[in-house]
Amino acid sequence: MTVTIYHNPDCGTSRNTLAMIRQSGEEPEVIEYLKNPPSREKLIELIAAMGKKPRDLLREKGTPYAELDLGNPKWTDDEILDFMMAHPILINRPIVVTRLGVVLARPSEAVLDILPNPNIGPFVKEDGEVVVDTKGKRIA
Repeated sequence: MTVTIYHNPDCGTSRNTLAMIRQSGEEPEVIEYLKNPPSREKLIELIAAMGKKPRDLLREKGTPYAELDLGNPKWTDDEILDFMMAHPILINRPIVVTRLGVVLARPSEAVLDILPNPNIGPFVKEDGEVVVDTKGKRIA
């Protein structure tokens, strides 16, 4: 099985996650989820595999979250999924799938927990935060 990342190239966390995957020796299937959103069935499958609820995957920043009143607990899981299908930007990212599991890679170094080869060597995020030092010790 290959590694798959549901990716937004405009997101620094998503870019860092993709870089870590590549540094691990994998060339993932990259799905730009804003251009090619997952089907409702696929999204339900991903959420279940992460052991989360749809609300756990809602993104607030830079989305219509507030305008749609999505913080209101009145919305059911099915309704939250409807909103995500209508507005894919509401789906938090990056979501990474490997044979070892599925994670919402926030923070980006969460991806290391499911990579077949988590020993990526030294890695520094775009913002300068050290994830793995030059001795191979995971810092973040």
